[in-house]
Amino acid sequence: MAGKQPPKIEDFLEKRLIAATNEDLEKARAAFRAKLGRDEAALLNSCIHCGLCAEACHYYLSDPQPENLPAYKLGLVIKVFKRHFTPSGRLAPGWVGAKDLDADRVREWIDALFGRCSLCGRCSLSCTMGIGISSLIRTARGLLTSLDLVPSGLDSTVKTAVEKGNNMGIDREDWVETVDWLSEELRTETGDPEASLPMDKTGSRVLYTVNPREPKFFPLSLLAAARIFHAAGESWTLSSADFDATNYGLYSGDDEVSALLSGRLLKTAVALGAEALILPECGHGFNSNRWEAPEWIGRAHPVDVRSILEVTVDYVKQGRIRLDPARNPKKTTLHDPCNLVRLGGVAEEQRFLLKRAATDFVEMTPNREKNYCCGGGGGQLSMTAFADRRIKAGGIKAEQIRKTGAQVVATPCHNCIDQLLELNKFYKLGVEIRTVSEIVADALILDTPDRRD
Repeated sequence: MAGKQPPKIEDFLEKRLIAATNEDLEKARAAFRAKLGRDEAALLNSCIHCGLCAEACHYYLSDPQPENLPAYKLGLVIKVFKRHFTPSGRLAPGWVGAKDLDADRVREWIDALFGRCSLCGRCSLSCTMGIGISSLIRTARGLLTSLDLVPSGLDSTVKTAVEKGNNMGIDREDWVETVDWLSEELRTETGDPEASLPMDKTGSRVLYTVNPREPKFFPLSLLAAARIFHAAGESWTLSSADFDATNYGLYSGDDEVSALLSGRLLKTAVALGAEALILPECGHGFNSNRWEAPEWIGRAHPVDVRSILEVTVDYVKQGRIRLDPARNPKKTTLHDPCNLVRLGGVAEEQRFLLKRAATDFVEMTPNREKNYCCGGGGGQLSMTAFADRRIKAGGIKAEQIRKTGAQVVATPCHNCIDQLLELNKFYKLGVEIRTVSEIVADALILDTPDRRD
């Protein structure tokens, strides 16, 4: 790569980079080092460049150039780590491949760490040294965030969530109006004049959260969850203030913002007296709030935190809802969201439900933790500067879908849905894209006595 020109970055990022002082860079390096524990520092000295991670990465498989190799992307971080935080890198940088964190290096980081990685973690399955590559790349993204060098779409998404309470900037009046409208729809569908989507109901067992894309663009996804809760006779509520289950701090690498966003949901759950915080079909929202939040916040969860999939499985096993698969006769396959399955550990619940809610369920190959990323995670959907790469990398997923011969693709993640909708159009797949809850809700047998509490 010697002599190669550094990649071009967005104009506003270039201006911010030029304005950054040596003191700014030094502070960012120090913050980066502070977030690396002993284990992470050891892993940054462990890559043996075996190249096995290449065959795990959808970016490399769809476009096999060196910059798309996971080892190359991690190598950019390792070079800076060695230069500034190891004796050999300080004394003889040329001998160990160490590089200063200068302006050209920052341009490479922005292009590779934000623009060529969805933080899906599949590369770590192939790593002979067990390096958590995506976790280290997230930490390095945090250095760029500390310099205010985050690509435009991701930056605005994070800031909107912090300032407005949700990443779509939905104001309270619109949110309440949407919920009122969906309550009317629920009463019409169920024939129950008492049916509703409760709001700010204290003492409810469950506080349910949403991906803001549901009220904004996919209200029927929220209605599907409401139909399931109603059928199960669940005691549940929404919050008028803190309802956003997403957490794009996970993607920007900003632990402080991540703690703020997850902390809001937990605080609201406690204030309403809920026993459980239930997360919607949002892969990174689940991983953030279920697994990462205790680390960010510095304490254990005060309430149970679970996925709507886990709760719905409970309802089926407890006989609180019954399903008729004949109501979903089309051949259906499943896309596993990386943050929910590989990084979140929820793999069998969606299969349990689809096998009972659809007559012809077929798996993609590979699946579960080995499933390929669709390309929509890591904040990629928000970063339009890298949209062409995202669609190209998604070609691996498109081919997986095509080989199943399925007419319907279910996926429990709204980021994945958005990406799959684009892949469906670009690669002419001709499939329907649905959430698992939508398919389950269509299969509900509503005359079960268990739904009448």
